[in-house]
Amino acid sequence: MNVEQPAPAGAVDWTELRASCLVDEDAAVLALNKPAGISVTGERHDTDLVELAAAAGERLYPVHRIDKATSGLVLLAKDLTAHGTLTRQFAKRTATKTYLAITTATGLPDRGTIELPLSVGRKNRVRIAAPRERITRTGDTWSVAEADILAGKNYPSRTEFEVLLHGDAGTVLAVRPITGRRHQIRVHLAWIGFPIAGDPLFDRSGAFPRTHLHSWRLGLDAPWRSRERLDLEATPGADFWALAGTPVTADPEALLAAFS
Repeated sequence: MNVEQPAPAGAVDWTELRASCLVDEDAAVLALNKPAGISVTGERHDTDLVELAAAAGERLYPVHRIDKATSGLVLLAKDLTAHGTLTRQFAKRTATKTYLAITTATGLPDRGTIELPLSVGRKNRVRIAAPRERITRTGDTWSVAEADILAGKNYPSRTEFEVLLHGDAGTVLAVRPITGRRHQIRVHLAWIGFPIAGDPLFDRSGAFPRTHLHSWRLGLDAPWRSRERLDLEATPGADFWALAGTPVTADPEALLAAFS
């Protein structure tokens, strides 16, 4: 089931949010199409899904997290057995993840790979673990030489992308984070010169009311199901496809249907 997301505003009612954002559910898991602006869990000063559910008497365990600014697919387990089965697949990188992103920068190749290590700097900010000027592009791959990686703890990180549309208003990407680091897609695209439209970390224009990053598809093994698979998809809302009121495409459904 794919539904258009409501915009979070004021007090959030869990029952209404759950019903309007439902993608899939069984006895073990709940999949939601999260609106931008709501955290999955761990939000100290604002709304998050796990606390909303708990306040309504429902205990949920997040299988993975997406950023508060990111909309789209979130998978939550209803019991610890399912939670362990699913989180191990993320740890082993056998879960498949695809995001949609829009950047107003132009010049990306039709396909590309970003192979840049990440580190955590001051104020817990994620950054590339190398000087920006040392990033090189070879063919359609961005990387840094091992000698240019800064001292300290860093995390090898790989992102693959495919351009779905080179449009006048923006470039639409299907993005696969092969590793699952915090802020990985946002940092990788920004540091090679293609920040996501509306990203509060990297887009200072103030032109866009939301971050145009959406968790679109997720695939995992689910041994308790008859098909033993979870292949989930969350359709972006209309707000994702409009950049400052300008539609990126007249037919989002056809654009996504053409991507295998």
